[in-house]
Amino acid sequence: KRANQMGLRLAAAVPAESAPLATIPAVIEPPANARVAVAATVPGVVVRTLVLEGDVVRAGQPLAVIASREVVTMGADLARANARLGVAQSNAARLNQLSQDGVIAGARADEAQALAAEARADVSEKARSLRMINGQGDTGSYTLTAPIAGRVTTAAIQAGNPVDGSTAPYVIDAANRYEVVGQIPERLIGQVQPGMSVRLAPDIEGRIVAVGSTLDPATRSATVKAEIPARPGIVSGRATTILVSGPAPQGAVAVPEAAVTEIGGRPAVFVTAAGGYAIRPVSVVGVSDGLTILSSGLKAGEQVVTSGVSALKALAASK
Repeated sequence: KRANQMGLRLAAAVPAESAPLATIPAVIEPPANARVAVAATVPGVVVRTLVLEGDVVRAGQPLAVIASREVVTMGADLARANARLGVAQSNAARLNQLSQDGVIAGARADEAQALAAEARADVSEKARSLRMINGQGDTGSYTLTAPIAGRVTTAAIQAGNPVDGSTAPYVIDAANRYEVVGQIPERLIGQVQPGMSVRLAPDIEGRIVAVGSTLDPATRSATVKAEIPARPGIVSGRATTILVSGPAPQGAVAVPEAAVTEIGGRPAVFVTAAGGYAIRPVSVVGVSDGLTILSSGLKAGEQVVTSGVSALKALAASK
């Protein structure tokens, strides 16, 4: 009854699988293989832009339409090649019939068939060249398209401006994954390993993929890189902090953060005991996701007070 009056609530200590090691500053970046520059294929003038910086695009989505003299020339070359193919095929068919009728030697028909095959190959090559640049020979324009799905992070292009193959008017970052790059302090070098987990507030989980082997003499730190999924608010270039976690010590347990208080200058919890509650000193490893990780002083399954701790602390101090 008195416990109810004091508002006491209990929770069981549970085995801890991981423990926080450090919270470090970091910067969100796209992975090295997830940023693609979209260059103008051939020189031309921008007719129309179809996306803006910040837009999310799908693979193959049109980005801009470019008018180009080279595309006009390529279209004219394809038209002439198609005309030559028509003539070559007609000639080959005519000579083949004459050969079958015995009017001409078969070698002449074979030669005509070879010329028709060359004409078909020429048409195929010129058509393929136009397809590679998404060109339209009849309009003299081609379309820039997104090579990957992602977010347009650069759109340095305007209608009416010239473009050439030496510039990349669009840059696209893959939208499904990012990296965070931070600096771990010297004391953690050797402890932090690839595969360990990281957390960005409030609830974004990631995995460490690389740990630098070189110590920066100025900051006494090494680089750590982790992969994280895309989420609202995850923007390339944004500064953040990440919580790095590793395997919990042998026998470590986790309790709600509210269960741990300070008594006599040391961290402690109140555990159930015969006839009431007892103070139990503990060793704190760290706090993660609302849980305090304890390396000693408590075993899994023991009941700790999570609500009403202040009242018990005051009662203990008055004795």
